[in-house]
Amino acid sequence: MTESPQDGGRPGEPDRVVFRDKRKIDPVTGEARKPASSLGDLGPDPAAAPPKPSAEAAEVAALQAAVAERTSDLQRVQAEYANYRKRAERDRLAAGDVAIGRVLVELLPIIDDIDRARSHDDLTGALKSVADHLEAVFTKLGVEAFGEVGDPFDPAVHEAVLHTESDEVDIPTSTTVMRRGYMHGERLLRPAMVGVSEPAAVAPELPPTDGDLGDLDAEVES
Repeated sequence: MTESPQDGGRPGEPDRVVFRDKRKIDPVTGEARKPASSLGDLGPDPAAAPPKPSAEAAEVAALQAAVAERTSDLQRVQAEYANYRKRAERDRLAAGDVAIGRVLVELLPIIDDIDRARSHDDLTGALKSVADHLEAVFTKLGVEAFGEVGDPFDPAVHEAVLHTESDEVDIPTSTTVMRRGYMHGERLLRPAMVGVSEPAAVAPELPPTDGDLGDLDAEVES
């Protein structure tokens, strides 16, 4: 069935034809159609406000928010515990290194006696066996000796007890070693006691005096 639109169109425009299907039987499904008794049967109004959530949906949303908050708290606690374990392990290792270092410092005089005996060819027999075993323990613990003749002087690890000048060095150099130093990893157990030779001071060249200039003039005239 065709219907003409009501008056109110634009002047000069042809009337539009609107087709409305008012058949009571749906031609596709073959079922009877329900009459549109009100505007509500035409579908939801897009301008209408959205339906309010039910009490059950609100409870589910609240539970989800609570679970997210507890999960965040748990992750934060796990991170803090992991950091605590790292700090505790680092402190434990540092305390162990300090304790080992103290014991090693107490044993250094024995190593000095062994070095003196070796320098006098007195390190023989049972004493040599004990010395070798003690030095092997020091090496296993990561103890390193330093301080040799010819090493550049380093005030951070050398203790200078003698100072001399020499034309044979260009920089302050350890030319005498009274006692070797020792390192345990990156920790200084004891500085090396050394004698230091510094480059000899060069006397500045002085300008010639008036007498010297007269001698030069006489030489030129001759």
